[in-house]
Amino acid sequence: MPSRRAGRGDRGQVAVEFVGMVPLILLLVAAVWECVLIGYAFSLAGNAADEAARAGAVKGDSACEAAARKHIGEAWNLKVECGPSGDIYSAKVTLAIPVFYPGLNFGGIDGTGGAAMEKE
Repeated sequence: MPSRRAGRGDRGQVAVEFVGMVPLILLLVAAVWECVLIGYAFSLAGNAADEAARAGAVKGDSACEAAARKHIGEAWNLKVECGPSGDIYSAKVTLAIPVFYPGLNFGGIDGTGGAAMEKE
């Protein structure tokens, strides 16, 4: 007669493996989310710099800064540098790199843009 305990050696194993894997899964999700935020910050910085350079080439320095700030919230700690460089009006936009959400930041991401100066 076989023992009643035979065949029960792996009982509960799935639960133990799941509990062990949860922290690793959460860490992977956090890493992917951070990569998404960094990519989005690069996209925002480049677009803001292009818009700022175009506005600055047409209307001047004050319009450059306003155009850069138009679509970017305060949580990104935006810094804008605008000015002519020969026949090109250039803009450099720096955004803080977000950590899990845009209010918690470190480092910086630069976006640059340029537009031909409008003739007066």
